This record gives sequence, structure tokens and C-alpha cells, in this order.
Amino acid sequence: MTGTNVPRSAGSTGPGGGARDTGGGAGMVAGHLDEFDVDEALALVRADRDADRGTGNGTPYRPGNPPPPRGTPTPGHPAPAAPSTSPSATTDQPYDQDQEHPHGESLGRTPASGTGTGTGPNPTPPGSAPAPATTGAASGTAPTPESPHPHSATPWPEARALAAQVARALTPRTPTRVALDAALGLVLAEPLTALTDLPSFDTSAMDGFAVAGPGPWEVRGEGVLAGHGVPPELTDGEAVRIATGARIPKDATAVIRSEHGRLDDKGRLHSTREVHQGQDIRPRGQECRSGDHLLPPSAVVTPAVLGLAAAAGYDELLTIPRPTAEVLVLGDELLTEGLPKDGLIRDALGPMLPPWLRALGAEVIAARRLGDDAAALRRAIGSSRADLIVTTGGTAAGPVDHVHPTLDRLGAGLLVDGVKVRPGHPMLLARTKEDQFLVGLPGNPLAAVSGLLTLAEPLLRTLAGRLAAEPYTAPVRDAVHGHPYDTRLVPVTLPAERAVPLHYNGPAMLRGIAAADGLAVVPPGGARAGQELEILDLPWALSGTGECFT
Repeated sequence: MTGTNVPRSAGSTGPGGGARDTGGGAGMVAGHLDEFDVDEALALVRADRDADRGTGNGTPYRPGNPPPPRGTPTPGHPAPAAPSTSPSATTDQPYDQDQEHPHGESLGRTPASGTGTGTGPNPTPPGSAPAPATTGAASGTAPTPESPHPHSATPWPEARALAAQVARALTPRTPTRVALDAALGLVLAEPLTALTDLPSFDTSAMDGFAVAGPGPWEVRGEGVLAGHGVPPELTDGEAVRIATGARIPKDATAVIRSEHGRLDDKGRLHSTREVHQGQDIRPRGQECRSGDHLLPPSAVVTPAVLGLAAAAGYDELLTIPRPTAEVLVLGDELLTEGLPKDGLIRDALGPMLPPWLRALGAEVIAARRLGDDAAALRRAIGSSRADLIVTTGGTAAGPVDHVHPTLDRLGAGLLVDGVKVRPGHPMLLARTKEDQFLVGLPGNPLAAVSGLLTLAEPLLRTLAGRLAAEPYTAPVRDAVHGHPYDTRLVPVTLPAERAVPLHYNGPAMLRGIAAADGLAVVPPGGARAGQELEILDLPWALSGTGECFT
């Protein structure tokens, strides 16, 4: 599942433009973010957002400068391109059918976390063409072709880089030693260095006979088994039965596999094939020597890493603790069991988010349903001890959308307030405490997945000490509709190293992502058939072990 690989280097740029953070190098965010600390970055984000709201066209306003006219291209904010008019792909869905509100989750309030809201799109019929773009008004500020967002939403690549950057600016987490049986999924805090030669003595690679010198060989009566001490040495013309993994007798020259040896009527061993010096003997240190680096820091401890560590002599590993996460599911309309009824819908995000966050490397310490209760939300956020709080829904500006007002009352700093991505653009990232963050996900399920991969994944990855997956691309089989201004994330399968867009990719739908191998990053304006697109792997598709010293 490699597609056509882009150069595997830190800070590479994906097809959507903007630097792709790779864990080791700092991303480029809103200019040279690396030159500032997090407090300065936060102040810049606030200032630019306020200025953007003042001018109405995404152009920062500075005292003493008159606001530029609406629609004037400025550095970093070019005039938007015309919408794509490429033919409709039979497996894709036009961006305008998403009907996502610039602040909210849809035109009007879409029930949070639901999968059958009635406002979600239907799959595009084969051969249909995209309808004209429509965008809802928000809070009295109507988007225009010159100003597709009523406030300063963050470009998608910069939002991902910023989420990693603010996590990297925190004091590094203190490594701890854990037993091997508790280390699965953690990240190494130091190189995995061999504590012994592997193998630590010459061993037999096969069941058969250890022989010395040329044959035929007289076979000794006693055999050599694995786990026993040093066996008696052999002299030329002697052989002894030996088991796989057993220690090779001194002066043995080869091992003859059981199926390649025969005994004559005098009990002497003959080989049915030519015997080579050292055949089927694993010499001491063949895999590594004591002191060799086997894996670097930041390697994820997989089952294979546990086996390697045990073979290399480890009982414990020095690892970076998992970041903790708490999930707060908002919405009065959610059912936890049974069929939808009486305007109520099943909660899809409550069952999905905790395991998804665990797959991203977090330890989920709580998952709670709060309904549309501003006081309960404020208490939950204010009392949380998690490194990351994840909320669902309530990020819009409706009468029961309490996330923004609650963050304001708690004095939280908004780092990202909307992202130029579909679905999921009303997502947000806030710093609630010096060492605590909140990711506000839209209530629509696929929009929430977009928020997870845009903001939660790079933040958790960085907190956990994981390396970013190396970016890669794959050619898309069919033309894909694009939003005229925003990046679009589309579920795809990856048969034969091609990206095949899936049906049912509206923001309220999970049917497409449930069958997907990853998400294709579609740049503004769409993609033609055969175009290389960056692919975001789903967390269970990532190898995660990083560089290996082999």
C-alpha cells in the first residue's frame, strides 16, 4: 500500500501545499512559527483572527492601515480560483452536497454525532455533474466568492503542523521503565541496544545431524537437545543427532538435515547432498553483537519489538508514557441503544472515539455523555486532568452550541478556530491549561474523523514521542470533486497501489470510512483521474516502527 512515494524526508510538502510535519522537524505555521514560543503563537493567532474579522476578507488589519477592499488578493491569501468543472466521478460526491455551514455542521443544526440526520447527502448518481456551490450564512456574516469563510479559518496543512508544534513546545514527558508485558504500543525513549550477541552461541538451524570432517560418519548414541549445556566435542568422522536451537558441539563443521541423511546397515551416516562447511549452523552474533543498536528512540513497541527486546536480554523498556485523553459527547438527541425514534438518533461517536484515540497512542481515562448542558460542560473541562479533552458537536454558533462560550469563560486560548477542510471545517483546537489541550470535533461522524486526523493525531503523536508516518501518494482512479477554496478528505481503498474513492462520503456518513484504507487529500478545485494524491493512512494501517538500524 505504497502508491508512488514522495521523497521520504522531514518537512516534505503534500499536494495540498504547506509543510507536512514529520515529528522530527518543526512545521511552517502562519509564517515561521518556529521562531516564536507558544504564547507568542497564540497571541498572533488571536490578533490575526480578530483582524480578519475586522476586514472581512482574511487580510490582517494593522493600526494605521486602512482595511483593503473585500476580495483584494494579499500575500498568503490569494484570490480564490474558480470552482472545478471536471466531470463527476461515479464514486465521488460533489462537495456542495455536504451543505456544511462555515461555523456549524450543516445548514441549520445537525444532531451531534448522528449517522442518519436527514440533512446528510446522498451518493452521487453515476454520471451526474456537480451542482452549483452553496454555502450557508453564519451569524449574520454571509460568505461571498471573495470571502468563503466568515472568519480566519486555518489552512489544513498549517492546522496539522500547528497541532504538532504546540505539543512539541511543552516540557518533554518523563520516560518510565515498564515491564515487557506492559510496553505494547508505547514509544521507546532510548535506543534498543543489544545486551548480548544474537545468537549467544553457535546453534543448529535445523533438526538433523551435527557432523565433523568428511563422511561417512559414525553416529554417537546420545543426541544434543536445545536448552542443554555444552555437548561433548566431535572428532573427524563423527556425527551426533541434534535439535533445532541446540548448541553446536565443538569442532562440528556442518549440520545435515534429517531429510538429507540416511543410515546404512552398519549405522553410518551418509549425506544425500553435497555438504558445505558451516551449512545450517547459526554462528554466534549472526543477527547482532552486544552493543549494536537494534531500534532507535521513537520506535513504537509492537509485538515483534517485544520479541526482539526479550531475545536481546531485556526485562524492562524505557518508554514515553501515553498521553491521556478524555471524551465528552455532547447532544440531547443521542441514544445509547436501540433504534432511532421520536427525533432521537444513535450516538455513533461515543463507541468510535475512545478506540480510535487508543489507536492514535492515547490512554483514554474517561468517556462521558453530557448532553447540551453548558454548566456540565464547563465543570467537565475545568476538572479534567487529561492531557487532551475531545468534545463532539457544539462547535457552531447555535443556541445549544456551548463549546466556544465555555472556552471563553474558562480563559482558554483558541489556537485553531475552523480549518479550511471538508468535511469538518468547524473543528477547533484550544489550550485550556498550560499543559492541556482541547480538540472540538464537529458532531457529524465523518467530519469528526476529519478533525481527529487533522488536529488530534499530530498532537497526540507528538505528545507520545511518535514519529510521523512518511507521506506518500497514490494515483486516484477517478476524478474527484473538490471544494473551490478548501482541502477535501475523501475515503479511499488502495487496491493495486491506486486510490479508489468510495461512495457515502458525506459529513454525516460512516459507511465509506468503515470500508476505507485511508483518506485521500484532495486539493481545492478537485483532482483529475490519475492525479497523485497524498494518502492519510488510518491508524491501524500504520507500521509505526520508524527507522531501523539494519
